[in-house]
Amino acid sequence: MTTREQAYAKANQQRAARYVEIWIVAQPAEIASMVQVASASGRLVYLGPPHPMGGDDTRQRRYLRLRTR
Repeated sequence: MTTREQAYAKANQQRAARYVEIWIVAQPAEIASMVQVASASGRLVYLGPPHPMGGDDTRQRRYLRLRTR
């Protein structure tokens, strides 16, 4: 691996360490309170659209991207 490739790999790892990407499954009201806290703390980067769980399950699944620092 060349020096340039090593530097690029290290930079990518540092960029990736800045964020946490998670899927949450909960009731819409619970998700709303989590999102409100993440937004107020300045950690919320991206909130994906809600995906119903299907069937008679009233929970939703949402994708969140949060800053780690």
